[in-house]
Amino acid sequence: MLRIGLFLAFLVVPVLEIWVLIQIGQVIGGWQTVGLLIADSLLGAWLVRREGRRAWAALQSALQSGRMPERELADGGMIVAGGALLLTPGFITDIAGFFLILPFTRPLARRGLRWFLGRRVQAMSARSPYGPLLNNPLRPQDFQESQDHRRPGNVVPGKIVDDDDFAER
Repeated sequence: MLRIGLFLAFLVVPVLEIWVLIQIGQVIGGWQTVGLLIADSLLGAWLVRREGRRAWAALQSALQSGRMPERELADGGMIVAGGALLLTPGFITDIAGFFLILPFTRPLARRGLRWFLGRRVQAMSARSPYGPLLNNPLRPQDFQESQDHRRPGNVVPGKIVDDDDFAER
C-alpha cells in the first residue's frame, strides 16, 4: 500500500505543482510568480536555519540532562524533511515544507508521524514470527490474586510446605 502511495505521490504531485504554477501565473503574471517562488525559498531557508539551530540546542540540552531526546530527534527529522520540500520548486511542496518547519504546526505533524509510524510498526510486527506474542501481551489483570472468585482462572488451590517443617515430621 505504501509503495502505491509513493508511486502516486511521485506521479501526481509534479503534475499538480505545474498546474498550480500555471494557474497562479495566469492570475498574477509570470515574473510575479517567479518572484513569489524566490521569496518563498528565501523565507524557507531562513526558517530552516533558525529552527534547525533551535532543534540542535534542544537536542544537546536533552542529551546533557540524560533523557531520551525522542521529541527533539523527531523535530530535527521534520525540519530536514521540510527543508527538502522547500528546495523543490512549487507551492504545494512549499506549503507542506512550511507545515513541517513552523514551530506551531510541528506538534500536529509530530502527532501525525507518531500515528503513521505506530500503525506501520503494528503491521510489521503482525507479520513477524512473534506477531501473536507481540499483539497479545500479558495484562496486569491476568495476575490478580487468587481470592478473586468473580472469574474462573487457572489457579490451583494449594499449600506451601516448608522443607524444615517437613523434615521435623
